[in-house]
Parts: sequence; structure tokens; C-alpha cells
Amino acid sequence: EELVEFHDHALMVALAICSLVLYLLTLMLAEKLSSNTVDAQEVELIWTILPAIVLILLALPSLQILYMMDEIDEPDLTLKAIGHQWYWAYEYTDFKDLTFDSYMIPTTELPSGHFRLLEVDHRIVIPMESPIRIIITANDVLHSWAVPSLGVKTDAIPGRLNQTSFITTRPGVFYGQCSEICGANHSYMPIVVESTPLTHFEHWST
Repeated sequence: EELVEFHDHALMVALAICSLVLYLLTLMLAEKLSSNTVDAQEVELIWTILPAIVLILLALPSLQILYMMDEIDEPDLTLKAIGHQWYWAYEYTDFKDLTFDSYMIPTTELPSGHFRLLEVDHRIVIPMESPIRIIITANDVLHSWAVPSLGVKTDAIPGRLNQTSFITTRPGVFYGQCSEICGANHSYMPIVVESTPLTHFEHWST
């Protein structure tokens, strides 16, 4: 939600800049500029200070979101995602034996109403309104665990653990894919995150 708000904020700034430039171009074509206007120190001062102010208006909320995304304060659930060629394996580290592999459902076996190339045989189920930490790595080559609707994209690197976090504020199903060119079937590594109320998650995990 913060990323969407920042996107809208940046678009409004871009709209204001484009409107100002279009107005000035129209003014230059419609009126003849005098030598006083061309050599005015006030104009040079304005077009030096104004871009600096615009950059500050874009940088401050961007840095705030960057630090918000990097903070992981006592997550309620830790999940480990391991990239393979070409599927994902998941481990719920807070549970004893809760691990599974997640493969894409082939088009010929896809139930009616489901998304082609995005549905998997085992979804990630998480409790809503709970801080979730995901530890991401790979077993063979570079992968990338990306769910755009959650604002999450983290590379899976063999021999290295990367981590990210998110909170879902409503129940729903969120789709993503491996966004790293990891091989011939890299686009066939879908990710499906299902956010449910805590009672439903507890029933599923048992």
C-alpha cells in the first residue's frame, strides 16, 4: 500500500513537471522573449532550486519506504523458500515437519476458473495481519522470489540466505513468478501465497 501511494505521488510530481514544461513551451512559441527575460538571474535561480525541491519530495518518501521494507521486528512466522530447476520448495521453520514442494499445475490438468501458468499444486498459506519473514536461497542456479502485489522481490542465490518480510492486511490469493532468467523453464516457477485468518491457518498447519 505504501508503494502504491508513492507511485501515485511520483506520478503527480511528473504531471506537474510536464504541465509546467508544456506551458513554458507554449508561452515561448506564442510570445517573443526579450533580452531581459533571457538573461534574468531570477529565472536561473528558480530553475536551479525548483528541481532540487522536486528531488527532495521524491527522495524522502522513497527512503522511508526503503527502511520500512528492510525492518523485520519479531516475525510471527518464518518461512524458507528454496529455488530449484524449476520449482520452489518451502519449509515452515516454526513447525516440526511442515515442508513441501510447489510445482506449477500443467494446463491440461488445470481446474476450470484457475489461472494458466500461475496455479500451483501446493500454495503457501500464511496468517493475515501477521509479520511474515521469508528466508530465500537456491539449490542450483540464480532464482528470484517475486510477488508484485505484496511488494516483494528477492534474489535466491546458491550458498547465500537472503531475507525479506511482508504483512497481508486482508485475506486473498497473491500470485508471483520467478523473475530471474534461471533456465529454459524459468517462467514456469509460479508462486502462490494464500492469506487466511489465523484460525484457518492453524487448522491448515495441523
